[in-house]
Amino acid sequence: MGFTAKKIFKEEINERTLVLLSLYFFQPILIFWGLTKRPIDYEFIASPIAYLSIVLVILVLLIPLSKLLFKQRQNQSIYLATSLVGNTGNLGIPLGIAIFGIESVPYTSIINIANILFIYIFSVYFFAREQFQLKDAVYSILKIPGIWFALLALFINYNGITINEHVYAALEMGAYTSMVIQLLIFGIYLSSVKVRTMPWHLSLNISFIKHILLPIAGIIFIVNFTDLNAFVASILIMELMVPLAVNNVNIAALYNCRPYDVAATVLVSTALFVALLYFYIEMINYFIK
Repeated sequence: MGFTAKKIFKEEINERTLVLLSLYFFQPILIFWGLTKRPIDYEFIASPIAYLSIVLVILVLLIPLSKLLFKQRQNQSIYLATSLVGNTGNLGIPLGIAIFGIESVPYTSIINIANILFIYIFSVYFFAREQFQLKDAVYSILKIPGIWFALLALFINYNGITINEHVYAALEMGAYTSMVIQLLIFGIYLSSVKVRTMPWHLSLNISFIKHILLPIAGIIFIVNFTDLNAFVASILIMELMVPLAVNNVNIAALYNCRPYDVAATVLVSTALFVALLYFYIEMINYFIK
């Protein structure tokens, strides 16, 4: 019975359709909703800027390192595209509520938007370069609607344009639907992952960057180079510590860049995060007082 259900599930559900639906419809709604949740102020702007600064500095260091660690260009692309992309939405937002309370939602939302912009610009480029030349890869980035919806949301927020409460309720439902669909896509690809064929070398190297190097670099940067208050700084550090994003699987599938290996890597990262969560919370309490 279980085997039959799995066979029907695999044959009847087209995962690529869900990927396209997520990227071109629900993800833009999530971005627009997140960027219109709170009026723009210093902390609201500084937290995503700090997040992007940290991941971009690490990305520059990873580019030459990727060539030393991996001989295959596709492995290099996956390494650069996924290592710094955390699950700041599906996990980061509810985890922030659990640890810091509902007051954390505006900040986890805007940091999630910064993470999504990193995905749509840098991750899309690294995944797309396996299929396209530089000019075509850049063009494919510009076709992702999430970027344009982010600009529209910032324009509306900055100019204080009011959104009808019923429209906003619909946007909120679309945003949460986006999170559910991402998890469904992850599950579909994960169902075909076999332990004996998992890319352990790739997965563990990516997890080292995501769970060790990035959090340590983030703490050093936040403590020494920002003046964020302790509450926002703690949220920012938490968002740097979350495991790899399910959205990595979406983009890998969209550009046919070994999505099953990417799904396996997300699974390894998530398992390590669960094991490290207690130590992460203690680390936040120690450095941010």
